[in-house]
Amino acid sequence: MLPLPSERLFSQNNMATEIKKVKTKSELKRFIRFNYEMYRDCPYSVPDLYEDMLSTFSAKKNPAFEFCEAEYFLAYQDGRIVGRVAAIVNHRANETWKKRAVRFGWIDFIDDEEVSRALLNTVAEWGRVRGMTEIEGPLGFTDMDAEGMLVEGFEELSTMATIYNFPYYPEHLTRLGFEKAADWVERKIFIPDAIPEKHLRIAEIVKKKYGLRIRKLKNKKEAYEGDTARHIFELINDAFAPLYGYSRMTNRQIDQYVKTFIPILDLRMVTIVEDAEGEIIATGISMPSMSRALQKAHGKLFPLGWWHLLSALKWKRDEMLDLLLVAVRPDFQGKGVNALLFTDLIPVYQKLGFRYAESNVELELNNKVQSQWQYFENQEHKRRRCFRKEL
Repeated sequence: MLPLPSERLFSQNNMATEIKKVKTKSELKRFIRFNYEMYRDCPYSVPDLYEDMLSTFSAKKNPAFEFCEAEYFLAYQDGRIVGRVAAIVNHRANETWKKRAVRFGWIDFIDDEEVSRALLNTVAEWGRVRGMTEIEGPLGFTDMDAEGMLVEGFEELSTMATIYNFPYYPEHLTRLGFEKAADWVERKIFIPDAIPEKHLRIAEIVKKKYGLRIRKLKNKKEAYEGDTARHIFELINDAFAPLYGYSRMTNRQIDQYVKTFIPILDLRMVTIVEDAEGEIIATGISMPSMSRALQKAHGKLFPLGWWHLLSALKWKRDEMLDLLLVAVRPDFQGKGVNALLFTDLIPVYQKLGFRYAESNVELELNNKVQSQWQYFENQEHKRRRCFRKEL
């Protein structure tokens, strides 16, 4: 068995690439900051919140470590950091999808194939030692992390929920023998001046046929009462279960997401659909785009980053909004419930002055999701890919 490549050297063209495992908190900080430094002058990249990243990579704070294991690696040349990657095994996803895959995530590298090869070889060996037979990514611990490498749309502004990367990244992976495993597309959707007539008709038919009703949360307290917020995330578990690589959120994960997201949401931009028994069967969750605010904050809350983020949420909204997620219970999918959601949300978007919406990632083969945009003016403007390779 080969030794773990935490201190290995790879060399080409007289330039050695050294791979080191992240072992200390200061090294983890360098791991996070490398992305900020690489994309400091890129107008399309949106930095992650530094504080969020520290929590994400912490086994004590991230509940995904209940069923995941991970290590992080940095690539050095001549003492300078030139790349980074996370190696992850999501045991729950592997069990669900009957495979033995090691994931690579949070990967960045300079335009030097020796660096990208060294990083991915490191993940591959780390996975082999743990009995894995394939490598795939970019993927995070779960679907709630950003996933997929950008392959189209390099001159489009990224979002807080997605990854930006330079065009040479996928070129490296292709040359290194990686193949497409799945693609996600992203759409720019224009907010209409009026709700499409067909939407109105479908919404009315669906409402009457199935006894559905719209529910709006009046305040944050109501979101917590009766475990409403928890039920929303349980619905997401059911709705997303068939999607590529998905692993169900645990109770601890749901608690964390409720605690993280509910306080920052504008509840006007959240719509819930209930059936006659009061069960939540669909939800649409959106928020003002935070992309420009995160750029101004440079990914940090302090000293003034919090002000940029709060302004974007409350007073100086961008003309773009983010559709964080649309989830419909499986037994109601394909029945027009999406029309009911957007019949409620479109007037809200109009009132708040939004002109466009970012769909964020949607699997290209998920026809039920793709078909919901047919009544709106929209353009597919970004595509990202999960790559895979046999070990």
